[in-house]
Amino acid sequence: MHLGFGGDAVVFTSLLSGSNRGAPAVRVPRGAEGEGTGDDTVMRVGVIDIGTNSTRLLIADVEGTRVDEVERRTAVTNLGRGVEHTGSICSDAVDDVCRVIGDYKARYEELGAERKLAFATSAVRDAVNGDAFIAELRERFGLDARMLTGEEEAHLTYLGATADRSESEATLVFDIGGGSTELVVGRDHEISFHTSLQAGTIRHSERHLTSDPPHPHELEELADDVRDLIAEALEAGPQADGVRAIAVAGTPTSLAAIDQELEPYQPEKVHGYRLGLRPVQRMLSRLAALPLAERLRVHGLHPGRAPTIVAGAVILVQVMRAFGIDEIEVSERDILHGSALSASLAPA
Repeated sequence: MHLGFGGDAVVFTSLLSGSNRGAPAVRVPRGAEGEGTGDDTVMRVGVIDIGTNSTRLLIADVEGTRVDEVERRTAVTNLGRGVEHTGSICSDAVDDVCRVIGDYKARYEELGAERKLAFATSAVRDAVNGDAFIAELRERFGLDARMLTGEEEAHLTYLGATADRSESEATLVFDIGGGSTELVVGRDHEISFHTSLQAGTIRHSERHLTSDPPHPHELEELADDVRDLIAEALEAGPQADGVRAIAVAGTPTSLAAIDQELEPYQPEKVHGYRLGLRPVQRMLSRLAALPLAERLRVHGLHPGRAPTIVAGAVILVQVMRAFGIDEIEVSERDILHGSALSASLAPA
């Protein structure tokens, strides 16, 4: 993919430095679509995203501001299981993630990645043993592992979703994760607002959805909780109405696949797919009425996402309502792509 900016594109170099705490909010550099930086060197980058719900790998060739996917993998590892109630990452979750990371490390070494990094997000930020988990990854795998702040996560998500675009209208990019939801508003690659909500598919499933299928009052409480979090975040934020929206991560991509009944999953049909509010609400009603055993058989829905898709859909509906959005564009380009670009541009 072509990342649409030129000039001095140095973004979040703290990902590869000794510390990532307190990194400043940055302006994503602007430029004409398709421009490069003048550097013709191709760098192969391996990026591991250790999320609350899934652990993902992107191996990409980065040349200037062009990022070409070589390989991409996703494993639903549910690292954040129980963190909402216990405050700690459980040992079984650590083992599951480490097993996947071992496979990913072998793969990016096999494919000759020159620069490698791993980053963790909400579950690790929230857990009392998050720092110990990061230290174990560094010791066990020799990874340059970092714990992203919510600010870094939001900016890298926006960069990944919009870098190949040249948009003059205000754009909301949002990422519904397992433990947090990032909301970022920008125009022409310049970010004007960002926030990281403590609302996520695992967090809010554990907090509110105890029945199978969820009881209507549980869904109402979940929606009220998310609505209040968004309203509080937007009090000092941008004018909510009139933005176009790009949605990334597992909830919107799963709903796009469900809407098309994709079996197996086909990323080329998901990327760029448009979902209206009414179809999302219709799918939410259908999924919320099904017990987990039946959600596991829904065409287009990865079985690993079946336990949390209802909470994700509720969060999606509340974001769309808060911003007055009738339709979203689903994107496969997200924080992995933003991180690959940032890693390639950071000092060696």
